[in-house]
Amino acid sequence: MKQNRLVAPVLKWVGGKRQLLPEIVKRIPDFSTYYEPFVGGGAVLFSLQPQKAVINDISRELMNVYQVIKDHVDELIEDLKKHKNEKEYFYRIRELDRDKKHYESLSKVERASRILYLNKTCYNGLFRVNKAGEFNTPFGNYRNPSIVNEPTLRAVSSYFNQADITFLCCDYEQALKTIRKGDFVYFDPPYDPVSDSANFTGYDKGGFDRKEQIRLKSVCDKLNARGIKFLLSNSATEFILDLYKDYKIEIIQAKRAINCNPSKRGEVDEVLVRNYE
Repeated sequence: MKQNRLVAPVLKWVGGKRQLLPEIVKRIPDFSTYYEPFVGGGAVLFSLQPQKAVINDISRELMNVYQVIKDHVDELIEDLKKHKNEKEYFYRIRELDRDKKHYESLSKVERASRILYLNKTCYNGLFRVNKAGEFNTPFGNYRNPSIVNEPTLRAVSSYFNQADITFLCCDYEQALKTIRKGDFVYFDPPYDPVSDSANFTGYDKGGFDRKEQIRLKSVCDKLNARGIKFLLSNSATEFILDLYKDYKIEIIQAKRAINCNPSKRGEVDEVLVRNYE
């Protein structure tokens, strides 16, 4: 299948990989099936456009967006056209998930449309939920946000329908149950925070602490013992550098646009960890 350059992320996502794409893609080996257990905004997936893939994220809302783009792109585009770039309207749409009974009555298309709208119009495109799982990023005050990006939505829908892609919404370890030798996995977990204020694990109410980082490392060890190749991104903290010291670690610079303190946006050290040459 020929790669389509219009296939690109439809959501801005915390820790999105657009900045690091060239560094990541050039390190990816040949594989049978591509696995991405923390797919997020999907920058690596959409750059590679593998013929066979298993993608997963614990965010139910995110995975619903992808399923709707695959199955109902026409209805999604029509629904997106109704949204307004207005503060009062934004907060009305944002509040919909506060009433769980009413929210569950929304169709899959309406829920996907809501997430895409909020993502395009909220402050900094930061997808963040509170401990109750409610979207809580404020209005962004953008003059002309691209709420309906029809060419990209149609291109992604076409790719999802032409390729053999399994969509999962479960724990990342569970998402790897079917992996075999010859397959490849790219891990892009919520990053180990470089400081207390930099803890952007709030895209899902579950969070991702150091205990989870250690569990992820043990998953990598199991894959390695089976001869399955993996590549992992994370922040270059002492904790992560020590945790993965038995693997090949490269430190690379990434630009980060999302930080509550504008002076702290800019280049940060990140690591790429892998178990192959």
